[in-house]
Amino acid sequence: MTALLDEQLPASLAGRVTEDQRQAVMDAPRGERLAVLGAALHLSEADALATLATAAGLDIASNLEPDPNARGVLPARLVHEFQVVPIRHGAATGEEKPEPAALAALPLHLAAAWIPDAAMDDWIRTFTTRPIAWHLAVPERVHQLIIENFGVGSGSLEDSDESYVAPETQQQAEEVVDEDAAVVRFVSDVISQAIEDQATDIHFEPQEGQLRIRYRVDGLLVPVPLPENLLRFQDAIISRLKIMARLNISERRLPQDGRINFKSGTNVLDIRVSTIPTIYAESISLRLLNQKKEAYTMDRLGMSANEQEQIVKILDYPHGIILVTGPTGSGKSTSLNAFLRKINSTDLRIITIEDPIEYEVPGVNQMQVRPEIGLTFADALRHVLRQDPDVIMVGEIRDKDTAEIAIRASLTGHLVFSTLHTNDAPGAITRLVDMGIEPFLVASAIELVIAQRLVRRLCAECSRPAAVPRVKLREALAILGCDQAEAELIDSLKGPVGCDRCRGTGYRGRIGLFEIFRLNDEMHELVLKHESTRTLAECARKNGMRTLGQSGWEKVKAGHTTLDEVLRVITVAEK
Repeated sequence: MTALLDEQLPASLAGRVTEDQRQAVMDAPRGERLAVLGAALHLSEADALATLATAAGLDIASNLEPDPNARGVLPARLVHEFQVVPIRHGAATGEEKPEPAALAALPLHLAAAWIPDAAMDDWIRTFTTRPIAWHLAVPERVHQLIIENFGVGSGSLEDSDESYVAPETQQQAEEVVDEDAAVVRFVSDVISQAIEDQATDIHFEPQEGQLRIRYRVDGLLVPVPLPENLLRFQDAIISRLKIMARLNISERRLPQDGRINFKSGTNVLDIRVSTIPTIYAESISLRLLNQKKEAYTMDRLGMSANEQEQIVKILDYPHGIILVTGPTGSGKSTSLNAFLRKINSTDLRIITIEDPIEYEVPGVNQMQVRPEIGLTFADALRHVLRQDPDVIMVGEIRDKDTAEIAIRASLTGHLVFSTLHTNDAPGAITRLVDMGIEPFLVASAIELVIAQRLVRRLCAECSRPAAVPRVKLREALAILGCDQAEAELIDSLKGPVGCDRCRGTGYRGRIGLFEIFRLNDEMHELVLKHESTRTLAECARKNGMRTLGQSGWEKVKAGHTTLDEVLRVITVAEK
């Protein structure tokens, strides 16, 4: 055990950094100090942790597991504040809870994101008489374990440890707790954690006897660990969200929509809020927008060199329509954003019509539709055509009116980008014809249709090759429309494992699957004859179009994702 520090670096490290760097380390929150120290010493996180542990005389705890015998020993607010969590260590804590007398003699093993100091040790000893054994651990994993075991925002709602009071004064603390302030902190904590987890949506769902909160991460809904006393604050939490979104808090019978500007670090997020009445209370959904200001490139979307070549060739055209199709949440807006950034230059006037504006593109004129005051996609498009644009991006073609104006714009010398909701790329052609657009106009205006899906990307840190049964592989290839003979050439494919970096899921981030459809003379004739989507698709495949299933198989072979992930999105699309 090392001597506790008084807000200082160990002497062996203090000489390796400047005074300004030392101050920057100590000024950072405990969970971020290791990263700041690593940057100052030009070390990776793992090397910085090892260096810090050696200098402090502490060991590094890995494969952290919570200590079941320490549950409730430390208050949530203290754990959040100091970024420290009780862990199982060796045989010190078994599955069965020891007798109280035996437990009191057992060391309480604590994993910390930073070296413990005297104040931290004093507070912890206020709540337990057990001997303390300190360990250092990866800060991200410590934080994750705190969330899993204490719940998101538990430090805000817990009123029994106000100012880390001693147990005998807890009752007085309960009497003076500021419940409104606690709810404000809790809501902020939930949104901040969602941003940290890279969630796209947050759902507050009142159920019988509980308030469930879920994040949508990488396209899947993930339950959020929550403090046990959350239900007591349910009405206050719902009211707080409605106040933030400037909604009518007394109206609980009708759905409402609003917006929240939420500051996170240096970024201000635009959060869209939707409420609906349910049998228990109002259910509230938050869509988090503008989380990432950095540019999306076609490489980052997951497009192969061949796919990029096909698209870039059309992006250089002076006129025509480029459509991106797929279900909600398949990354259509992100792809259009990448295309705009690719062609953006000072000699082009680019105007977008969006609902909502998800990404800001420097130099581009971006317009938000407002149906409530009559500014629809079609109406906005009519006005944009009087603005001398070279390139127009229409967020979505929802009706015949918008489709007709977009096609007329493309035929009069404008390059038009837009999206449609169809299962595959050839389906976009028949969808426009079904809307009432003349087939000859569709065939003349459409230059390219890109269907896309998003699948979870394998974690680069922990994915490992795994054997795949031949029978299962052949069945999967048949479903994906790929050559089943390839099954005989494959012995293993990469699979998910799970680690601290990917929060045990085996996946981190997402990657796109793409189906690129380009009309040729033969397909042009089929459109004029009102042929079906199936006929168009067969003709396109005969002329070299790679389907979504084939694109997914290529990503699997490259080790980017798994067969199960590709089958999940492809089979859902076909239903």
